[in-house]
Amino acid sequence: MQTLLRCENIAVGFDGKAVVENVNFELCEGDLLCIVGENGTGKTTLMNAVLGLVPLMNGTIQMCELKKGEIGYLPQRINKHQSFPASVKEVVLSGFVGKSFLFPFYTKDQKCRADDSMRMLQIERIKNKPFVELSGGLQQRTLLARAFCAAKKLVIFDEPVASLDPIATADFYKLLSHLNKDHGLSVMMVSHDIEEAVKYSNKILHLNHSKSFFGSTDDYVNSEIYRRFIEAKKEGKEDD
Repeated sequence: MQTLLRCENIAVGFDGKAVVENVNFELCEGDLLCIVGENGTGKTTLMNAVLGLVPLMNGTIQMCELKKGEIGYLPQRINKHQSFPASVKEVVLSGFVGKSFLFPFYTKDQKCRADDSMRMLQIERIKNKPFVELSGGLQQRTLLARAFCAAKKLVIFDEPVASLDPIATADFYKLLSHLNKDHGLSVMMVSHDIEEAVKYSNKILHLNHSKSFFGSTDDYVNSEIYRRFIEAKKEGKEDD
């Protein structure tokens, strides 16, 4: 499988103090990689470094046949979109911003891809509705369609189900698995839902204050770091 992203000896932090240190992992075409771990271990910070939003203190991030501008991104919170006066279709089309020399006009191919994305995510029937009037689950579907338009091969998510109810959460994971398996979309995602992460991913990066884990999901569920993490959550020592 073609490697899309390789991170070696990554260290990221603030004010000269590392939050993430000595992290190594790679993401290949067709992977669904979940980043999990204890609170305060730098999961979102690491993701921001991959996106180029924060500088590295050490290590390298290699984009293999992949440019940062060709990565779709769905942030943890969608509240900043609440006052955005746009329809569902306009939000989805905005995934192409910066990719067209004719902006704010979109090409025929871009419009067709947006229609395909909305159809695939089953939101075509509400494409003319205001985004702000949608439920949390439908807003996530809309933003996922937008990220799918923005992406060439990879979409990055930061706790995409944090604000969703259990039914919408299960629905989102099923949709994500469908895009990954049936449409070849590679995914990297921060998740606090360890059960769903193990269920749907093929690779796990577990960040820990002492020693991190990266490998296949099968190896992860048989590891000591997973056993201790599950035990801590059962005892209520680790919040979701």
